[in-house]
Amino acid sequence: MTDPANREGESPTARQRRVWDKSAPSYDRQIALLEKVWFAGGREWLGRRARGRVLEVAIGTGRNLPHYRPEVTLTGLELSPAMLAVARSRAADLGREVDLREGDAERLPFADSSFDTVVCALSLCSIPEPAAAIAEMHRVLVPGGTLLLVDHIGSSWPPVRAGQWLLERITIRAAGEHFTRRQLPLVKAAGFQIVETERRKAGSIERIHARKPAPPAAG
Repeated sequence: MTDPANREGESPTARQRRVWDKSAPSYDRQIALLEKVWFAGGREWLGRRARGRVLEVAIGTGRNLPHYRPEVTLTGLELSPAMLAVARSRAADLGREVDLREGDAERLPFADSSFDTVVCALSLCSIPEPAAAIAEMHRVLVPGGTLLLVDHIGSSWPPVRAGQWLLERITIRAAGEHFTRRQLPLVKAAGFQIVETERRKAGSIERIHARKPAPPAAG
């Protein structure tokens, strides 16, 4: 019998698209309590730091949209058409102009140095190749540009981390969702300079503010 979470011949990216398409209608209801208890303040933290031409990778249903400053220019990329449809509706309800596009975080459909800020929230935990996605974020940022990440990671408290590891035995197979990943080493390996980091909730939530280095001045 074929496992419906792992269809024969289906790529990891195709599986993620299918999983999120299925989750889209109920996603906002499912995450609302978690946001209050576990992720509280993360979206506001992102919005306060985003400047200029902003790309949000894996924008999902657009839950960050209310928190961006009015003056920023927003582009949102999302793998799931169903999630993107919810984001379009949310943007319309907010009266917010956003260039929303379907696409893959590991292959961003934008030219080099296109954005001043790249944002990704609660998504690198399920992107199949997070290092590839972070390298793409580096590529599309201008020199001196800002990377802003919020995600759940492996806890710094061993009992919580053990529980996360056990939970992953189910969630990775069912939905490609990881709980013990940590993005900070990947951000450093991609060539970013760390501006600030913060771990919360027994070290299981991490906020990262990083910068793409500007080339040295000539002369």
